Amino acid sequence: QVRLTESGGGSVQAGASLRLSCVASGYNFRYYGVAWFRQTPGEGRQLLAGVGWRSSGDYEYIDNSVKGRFTISRDNAKRSVDLQMNALEPADTAVYFCAARSTRGEVGLFVENYQYWGRGTQVTVSP
Repeated sequence: QVRLTESGGGSVQAGASLRLSCVASGYNFRYYGVAWFRQTPGEGRQLLAGVGWRSSGDYEYIDNSVKGRFTISRDNAKRSVDLQMNALEPADTAVYFCAARSTRGEVGLFVENYQYWGRGTQVTVSP
C-alpha cells in the first residue's frame, strides 16, 4: 500500500523559512514525478513545484508564483521529496500536499495527473 506522509508544517512569521518533507512508503518514487501542491479553503489545489525524471536524470519544475522563494529536491535514499520555502508571506498560508504519479517520468501539471496523495500539512504565516 502506497503512503505519502508530509511533515514540517507549522506556524511562522512572515519572512521565515520552512522545509516540508514528503516520505513515501510502499512505493519507490525514484523515477516518478512527485510534486507539492497547496490548497486554501474554497479553492482548488495549486501546483507549486515538482521533480520529474528523464533519461538524463532528475529535473525540477517550479511554478512562477513561487519561483525564487521555493525549491524542491529529491533524496532517493530516504525516499523523500522536500520543499524548501523561504521568505514566507501570509498569502502562503494553506494546507500543503505531497502527490506522486504512478507512471514514470514527467512532472504532471494538473491534479488529475497524480494518483497518490498525502493527507497534508498546515502552514500558517502571520504578518
